Amino acid sequence: MAENKAIENNKEMVPFEHYVEEFRKLDPDEAGQRTLCRWDAPAGCFHVRFLYADYRVYHPAYRIESDDPAALALGSIPAQIYLIRYLLEGRASTGSGRFLNYREMPWGDVYLTPFTGRVLKRAAFSFGTRLDAFRAAAEQTPAIPIRYGDAAYQIEVIPGYEVRLIVWEGDDEFPPNAQLLFSDNYPLAFSAEDRTVTGDLVINELKRRMR
Repeated sequence: MAENKAIENNKEMVPFEHYVEEFRKLDPDEAGQRTLCRWDAPAGCFHVRFLYADYRVYHPAYRIESDDPAALALGSIPAQIYLIRYLLEGRASTGSGRFLNYREMPWGDVYLTPFTGRVLKRAAFSFGTRLDAFRAAAEQTPAIPIRYGDAAYQIEVIPGYEVRLIVWEGDDEFPPNAQLLFSDNYPLAFSAEDRTVTGDLVINELKRRMR
């Protein structure tokens, strides 16, 4: 059993502490019904699946555990905030099969510039210069290869919520490029900032698997 790894105290701790306090006040039965994250009352924890890893999120005294000691959220405050926010505000749903770019979703025009810098450009230069390593990293997970760009995968973030990460390799004439598409139910549970964080976390998960 692996619990939270030690995380350096930094600017992320202030929002983290805020959300932990909000989480403490959560009605676990309501949250379990709304998100379909199973609430295990005797154990006092939610069972949450995130980027193919299974977590136990304890309530009301917040703690996160996973049987996978390498699970991303154990050592990532942004990932833990993301999961807490989903339990606080999210809801279970499934998409129609259609995928949207960031701009097509609510507030996408307003926050497109930070999304482009934090997610699209980062993905392009992380993966578009190392396509083989990108493919190998994605194929360590149950991500589904899809036929777009030079390499692309459909990735489950939380059950029912998926993204498609598409990468084009750079060459002498053009720099590498990337696109991240979201299942069309994403706006039901995730704000514009949450969607940017989604991209950050997907990139982090794949980068740490690259060799």
